[in-house]
Amino acid sequence: MKNLIAFPDFAKIDLRVGEVLTAEKLEKSEKLLRLQVDFGEEIGQRQILAGISQFYNPEDLIGRQVIAIVNLEPRKIMGLESQGMLLAAGEEEAVLLMPDKKIKTGTLIR
Repeated sequence: MKNLIAFPDFAKIDLRVGEVLTAEKLEKSEKLLRLQVDFGEEIGQRQILAGISQFYNPEDLIGRQVIAIVNLEPRKIMGLESQGMLLAAGEEEAVLLMPDKKIKTGTLIR
């Protein structure tokens, strides 16, 4: 278990529902997919790089809803900017966290 944090620290994390618009494998990477994810009117579209290509085919993600942290500082990975982080579970395998039914894109997770 990680160290305990205070609720105000947790409340700083902006978790949202997004819809994957495009997904492609990066040629020079064994693990990375580049996703274009729509987070609704308030946030808009974001490019997210995720190390999930060994677990998901890009074409299977298009149109799927995912959960992401949208207020992380952008980070350069292989020369590309990642503007968020998808939530996934698992040690040996990455399993993306996804709503169990369709919900409005951009919905705040609370």
